[in-house]
Amino acid sequence: MQAQHQPSECIACYCHYEQTHPPATAMKLTPLLTVALLLCLRAGPPAAAAGDPTPTPTPWPPQFHATLLMDYHGNLSLADLWYDWPRGRNLHVIRYQLAADAPYYDAEWNNGTSFFYTPARRSCRSVAVGVGILRPDWLTPGEVYLGRRDADGFDCHVWAKADFITYYEDVQTKRPVKWVFYTGRIAHVMSFEAGAVLEDAEWQAPEYCFTKATESAHISDGHVDSFNPRSVL
Repeated sequence: MQAQHQPSECIACYCHYEQTHPPATAMKLTPLLTVALLLCLRAGPPAAAAGDPTPTPTPWPPQFHATLLMDYHGNLSLADLWYDWPRGRNLHVIRYQLAADAPYYDAEWNNGTSFFYTPARRSCRSVAVGVGILRPDWLTPGEVYLGRRDADGFDCHVWAKADFITYYEDVQTKRPVKWVFYTGRIAHVMSFEAGAVLEDAEWQAPEYCFTKATESAHISDGHVDSFNPRSVL
């Protein structure tokens, strides 16, 4: 198999040839050679050297807003994710494709309580999960580095955690790009606003979530009907 040179190696080889050959015999940039050099320069980024430290995930900012395109086995939805670690809360506002009753709310609190409600139907379900929301550094420790891969056109570092999630982070900006969950649910991060805060009134679950007719459940393993990983992380 012919060795593949990195772009810096290609340039160095050509410059060395220019320096060691007199002008009369110097290599001319024929069309074929030009194409070869261009292909060489288009080669991917060099692999990390054996002695380089293993990359670690960038912690989430304490507060942010992300817009997500969700794909669950072909079922599409748009989600606004509001993360507020200082106030111990996490909110997903989800709009399923062509759903007449959108949006659907998933409000999660650090006391282990979650509310799932749909205002258009005045329906609500509360769940006692027993654990709080994710910490900003929830990916560490215990993550497994999988290397660099392309995700949605971005060069990304990739980690797996607890056989539950595969996490893609842009190498250049350190922003999350894609999350793949064990259920097959995929979140494509369309925008990410560090420091964005949702006003307090938007976090309050509606009054019908606190009536006796409200369905409630207790989950002991940390898994809920949400795309946000919980206690397993």
